[in-house]
Amino acid sequence: MSLVEKAIAKITADYFKAVSHPIRVKIIKLLATNELCVQDIVNDLEIEQSNLSQHLSVLKKQGIVSSRSAGTRVIYWLNSPSPNKIISEVEEVLKSQIKQSQELLSRFG
Repeated sequence: MSLVEKAIAKITADYFKAVSHPIRVKIIKLLATNELCVQDIVNDLEIEQSNLSQHLSVLKKQGIVSSRSAGTRVIYWLNSPSPNKIISEVEEVLKSQIKQSQELLSRFG
């Protein structure tokens, strides 16, 4: 494996680590449709602002979200629709696996 391939594998793993927490998945899904201020995200997820800030920091460090100040508010958005697309694809795979498991169980249950 070349140095470039190793670097890409590491960066890819870091990306998946950034989206591997349930709260961060929910943040990505919320931001998939519109920009939101921190308070809106706090209200939607029903978590403490300090907890949200930590998750947003991880996503921002990885380049998944960006932010801007608007007066006293901070607005966040996804830099690309790709994270939400990846999550949606994984959800579809999981739904399919659950359906297959349910069908198997119904045959033997």
